[in-house]
Amino acid sequence: MSATKAAQAQPVLRAEKLSRTVHTKTLLSDISFAVGASELLGIVGPSGSGKSSLLRLLNRLDEPTTGTVFLNGLDYRKIPPRELRRRVGMVTQRPFMFPGTVASNVRFGPAQRGESVSDEQIALVLEQVGLPNLASQDAAVLSGGEQQRVSLARSLANHPEVLLLDEPTSALDEQSKLGIEELISSLTYKHGLACVLVTHDREQARRLCRRVLALEAGHVRHSGLVAEVLGA
Repeated sequence: MSATKAAQAQPVLRAEKLSRTVHTKTLLSDISFAVGASELLGIVGPSGSGKSSLLRLLNRLDEPTTGTVFLNGLDYRKIPPRELRRRVGMVTQRPFMFPGTVASNVRFGPAQRGESVSDEQIALVLEQVGLPNLASQDAAVLSGGEQQRVSLARSLANHPEVLLLDEPTSALDEQSKLGIEELISSLTYKHGLACVLVTHDREQARRLCRRVLALEAGHVRHSGLVAEVLGA
């Protein structure tokens, strides 16, 4: 079954007629799409088109004015926000590091739920993101690319079903960017994640995504296979 058919048949994440209006300004209007397991959906569009606003609706960092989101068939309004944000993780453009070691950063999410993460589990997740033997390193002294890998590891430690990626490579140099792209692609398939990638870089969308949504002024102007929306 293709990724598109899988998303339609058994979507992990389904947005249904999402809209958001702040005061008299409409940021997003009537946005619907679905994402399946092991699929990476791209969201593209010019600055101000609503890309990041859409991403924030998907785990209720902002509330939709109308519409809703279903996570594995359950209306996400029925899921407590802390639990929702564990299951729908987010990696931002500029990685934020908590003071302390790489290991303490990775343990942060589970610790908020009173769960412990063993040294062996830390080593495994750091190995998965290409940072072996850095558990005891001060997170503040890492490079930008390394910190973004820690951000991904911190999300993985929460065992998410969905991963939201908001311009995750735009602050990185070219070599680091390509390394993070390869890592995101690998993690998507290895962990069966449903991923939504906001990017201003259409070449990145071509490299990573099979399907894309193109936003303009808060509306979906085009959606479909990358070649159909962005050209060959």
